[in-house]
Amino acid sequence: MNHMALIGKKLSHSFSKQYFDERFRAEGRTDCEYSLCEMPTVDHIRQWVVDRHVIGFNVTNPFKVDIMAHLDIVDPVASRIGAVNCVTVEDGKLVGHNTDAAAFGNTLDIASGTRALILGTGGAAAAVAYALREKGIIFRHVSRTPQHHPGAMSYAEAAEVFTDISLLVNATPIGTWPDSDRSPWPWPENFHHGMLVYDLVYNPSPTRLMRQAADHGARTTDGLAMLHRQASLSWEFYLPHLHP
Repeated sequence: MNHMALIGKKLSHSFSKQYFDERFRAEGRTDCEYSLCEMPTVDHIRQWVVDRHVIGFNVTNPFKVDIMAHLDIVDPVASRIGAVNCVTVEDGKLVGHNTDAAAFGNTLDIASGTRALILGTGGAAAAVAYALREKGIIFRHVSRTPQHHPGAMSYAEAAEVFTDISLLVNATPIGTWPDSDRSPWPWPENFHHGMLVYDLVYNPSPTRLMRQAADHGARTTDGLAMLHRQASLSWEFYLPHLHP
């Protein structure tokens, strides 16, 4: 059996297992299984890989940066991003990849030169930033602790430039089920026509952030298409390492 998994601290919201189970059925893969594995840290990830006979795994909040210290190899794209969300096991070595950036870029249709704000500074935000750079989109990170993240703006500073923003990306987990009543943006009246609000959260959908934005005329999209795309790209990384 080929064992794959998603690791993270809290995974009850995740649709990843559903995606892979449906993929396995569609492709007639009775030799594959995908699990959701919650863990408090990634300190013992190597032993977990050995014990579970894992051939590859996905990584979600809050381990996309932490996992890098435990890998033998990080591919060039993931290294430039500074975050890993997909790991393959190759000849006993852990190899890190990033499928988030490509998935976000593939599902974002917006013109070069657009001005954007990214809420968050973690691994998902790093992937979004990489994709925006590739598309020639001007952006700033927004953080509740900007003093710890060079170049980031505070939320109050971001509110002052909001009228010039055409794209807002929520790369924080705020609003994810079961905390569905929360929104990462404190001032919904700031949203305006012509703006796209892309919330990486996909459960629930629409999120409270998306509803607030839509109420003020903004276009919205959730993170489900990105989830499916990054999972599909991860599957392409796993395929060469499946046992016959």
